[in-house]
Amino acid sequence: MNTQASHTPGPFQSEPVQPTDPLKQQTRLWGLILHLSLFAGYVVPLAGLVAPVIIWQLKKGQLPGLDAHGKVVVNWILSAILYTVAGLILTFVGIGLLVLFALAICSVVFPIVGAIKAHNGELWRYPLSIRFFH
Repeated sequence: MNTQASHTPGPFQSEPVQPTDPLKQQTRLWGLILHLSLFAGYVVPLAGLVAPVIIWQLKKGQLPGLDAHGKVVVNWILSAILYTVAGLILTFVGIGLLVLFALAICSVVFPIVGAIKAHNGELWRYPLSIRFFH
């Protein structure tokens, strides 16, 4: 007779949740805030450029996992500035508006995806981002 019964959760039961490390929870939360702080520029001019850098610099010592997220966000900020300049120059040729439109979409989608991934404990490098900081 088998004395060990295997327990599988029923339809209204779930596996017990393991307690997580408070440091990891804070890193996830601040990672989410860091990525979403790029949207601060829509409320206060230039805040989307300054707020992420300030958050990154203030919190990277307390939360070592946040340093990588800060580098990803700052790399995107610098890349977006370069792409904006290129798009403005290319407007005279005719394709600049397409570049600026694509950049506008990426500037909304990328921080949202990055924030979701950060909240899940993952690091997501923005596509099309030039890696100034490694």
